[in-house]
Amino acid sequence: MDESKFKELYDIVKTLRVKCPWDKEQTNDSIKANTLEEAYEVVDAIDNNDYEELKKELGDLALHVVFHSIIAEEKNEFTLDDVFDSINEKLIRRHPHVFGDVKADNAEEVKKNWEAIKLTEGRKSVLDGIPENFPSLLKAYRLQEKASKVGFDWKKKEDVWEKVVEEIHEMQNSEKSETLDELETEIGDVFFALINYARFVGVNPENALRRTNNKFIKRFQYIEEKINESGRQINESNLEEMDKYWEESKKQLKI
Repeated sequence: MDESKFKELYDIVKTLRVKCPWDKEQTNDSIKANTLEEAYEVVDAIDNNDYEELKKELGDLALHVVFHSIIAEEKNEFTLDDVFDSINEKLIRRHPHVFGDVKADNAEEVKKNWEAIKLTEGRKSVLDGIPENFPSLLKAYRLQEKASKVGFDWKKKEDVWEKVVEEIHEMQNSEKSETLDELETEIGDVFFALINYARFVGVNPENALRRTNNKFIKRFQYIEEKINESGRQINESNLEEMDKYWEESKKQLKI
């Protein structure tokens, strides 16, 4: 790695903070949404197996690391060096099986050690450390994952699936109560149980749902294209025609 490249980025951002009217007005708060967006764009590039785009998006994410650090530096909160010191120290501390004498023969043991070490760092709960602004699906997955690391987990996948079915029945029964609050609670329980099943069988539910969303987009856009070819807009079609193109899209797109 050419360290001068990172120094060059740092110097560029420092210059922009002085000379660019937009950059000089930004705060950690004002660019936080952009930081989140850049992280999602990194994920998109990975999903698309687009390494050229991934290179660019990682650069954008690195820019935000530098940008946030420089803003904090100007407020005498911390510096970019402090950021690197913090992550370097954390990585060494949380990998005693690499940098110390702790033994870990597989990835599961590494994860368990990781959670145990976190509790020695001042956290009051195993569930601490999950961002409040996480998407709810991803947050549920991480909560379950963290709890499992200390042994709070199901023994068999069949039992997990039985819980999914149980929650679905409770959701169906709650419709009879005509209470939206109760129905919302039961639907939430179904999601939570299904996420737990996905985790238990080794599937990341966030990845699974993202794939399904992308599949829906491509199939629906196929419907739109076919209807547009006839000189009409999709709102001039009907369900029967759209269903026909939907089934056709499965064969044509092979998804």
